[in-house]
Amino acid sequence: MLIFPNAKLNLGLYVTQRRADGFHSLESVFLPLPWTDALEILPAAPGQPTSITLTGRPIPGDPATNLCVRAYELLQADFPQLPPAQLYLHKIVPIGAGLGGGSADAAFTLKATNELFGLGLSTESLESYARRLGSDCAFFIRNQPVLAVEKGDVFEEIELSLAGTTCVVVYPNLHISTAEAYARITPKKPAQPLREALAQPMAAWRDTISNDFETALTPAYPVLAEIKQQLYAAGATYASLSGSGSAVYGLWADSQPGPMSWPAEYTVWQGTL
Repeated sequence: MLIFPNAKLNLGLYVTQRRADGFHSLESVFLPLPWTDALEILPAAPGQPTSITLTGRPIPGDPATNLCVRAYELLQADFPQLPPAQLYLHKIVPIGAGLGGGSADAAFTLKATNELFGLGLSTESLESYARRLGSDCAFFIRNQPVLAVEKGDVFEEIELSLAGTTCVVVYPNLHISTAEAYARITPKKPAQPLREALAQPMAAWRDTISNDFETALTPAYPVLAEIKQQLYAAGATYASLSGSGSAVYGLWADSQPGPMSWPAEYTVWQGTL
């Protein structure tokens, strides 16, 4: 089975408090982004264990602990009838960019395995498995706009349609780890609930919606502010850092992007939501 795990964007991201369990409480809207990896799941050769072949962008760490392998083995522990699998992941979405690419790969592994082998798991069950793999993995099970709270794994419905909106995402070839990003954060409550701010026209978002990680990371990485400034200079209605990584995106509500020029080492995605 061949599937295409997509990335996500964060519309606003507020770190509201540090939890007793060591995690942080968040308030953010997660939005599917049609920038995808490619993942294939096939039966392993006889006598071989579950494994993964990686191509595309380099992924640090031992492939045996890749989130896709962990997702498959998580289901295998509860469904021993699952045979060993050979996974092939072609990595396109940048890592450490705040786009949730690794979480998407894991969640799509769960969904595809459920479909391929007829496990009969409900959406709620798949979300439960996904939460065991990472805080934002569960979002990619339903893969639709939500207001995320708690650790980013509890979802509330939100009426938000950006269909047809032009989006440009710029990744400056800069990996920012989640640990580093959170180390720079001072939790606080937002001045206005995100749901209320997003109910306003997109033109107002520039003054009312922010990402706490952008404020925290920009002093150490001024390139983030430079990218955002160029997106606005090209006519973006709204621009922001996504997640806790280094990808900065712009949205054009009623127009198309003007001229932009980026260094050769940057990765740029442009499309419609």
